[in-house]
Amino acid sequence: MTEINTNLGPAPTNVFPLPAFKQVCYINNINNIINDPNIIVGDYSYYDDPDGAQLFTNNVLYHYPFIGDKLIIGKFCAIARGVKFIMNGANHKLSGFSTYPFQIFGHGWESVQPTADELPFKGDMVIGHDVWIGYNVTMMPGVRVGNGAIIAAQSVVVDDVPAYSIVGGNPAKVLKRRFAPEIIAALEQIAWWDWPIAHITRHLTEIVGQDIEALKQAAKVIKAETEMVFPFRD
Repeated sequence: MTEINTNLGPAPTNVFPLPAFKQVCYINNINNIINDPNIIVGDYSYYDDPDGAQLFTNNVLYHYPFIGDKLIIGKFCAIARGVKFIMNGANHKLSGFSTYPFQIFGHGWESVQPTADELPFKGDMVIGHDVWIGYNVTMMPGVRVGNGAIIAAQSVVVDDVPAYSIVGGNPAKVLKRRFAPEIIAALEQIAWWDWPIAHITRHLTEIVGQDIEALKQAAKVIKAETEMVFPFRD
């Protein structure tokens, strides 16, 4: 049954926040869509796929548990159909003449098993908060995407993406910054995605608007209210 919370917005525990439109699915870690401890997704991030949004983890590729790398996605991210997350298990040894993985087939070929330091390891893949990833994007191992970024459809992301930038292409390049540097800095400091959901609901107009001073004022109000509730918190 779909939970209804009209005062606080939709509940993040709803697998399908739009019951009549089940191609959109919240993929956070609290609704059992993701059971892999190495995939961490924040509240209200969703995947949109008419073939079955609940099959999101099928798009996390070469994510072998013995490697241990993590896919970390922040809150309030919008992920379109066909987005692929390529993890470190896709990498082959590059230092020798051949990149063929002989060792995985055994029968004597395991004698050329590469050591850990011979395999390229790019680290965890980290997607910030409020990121929009367009149709059929491919994310390569170890990339980090800043808060508020937009990745254009069909892009192949091989490098880190700055916060509040728009990137596109193969390989993806920065096409523009969404806002002036001082506004980006303010948005990073405000970090509205970390507010209690009641405050987010109350200040949606400021969050989706273009008035940074109004959003700063909302942040001040929330800080004051929080300090009243927790007066002795550091």
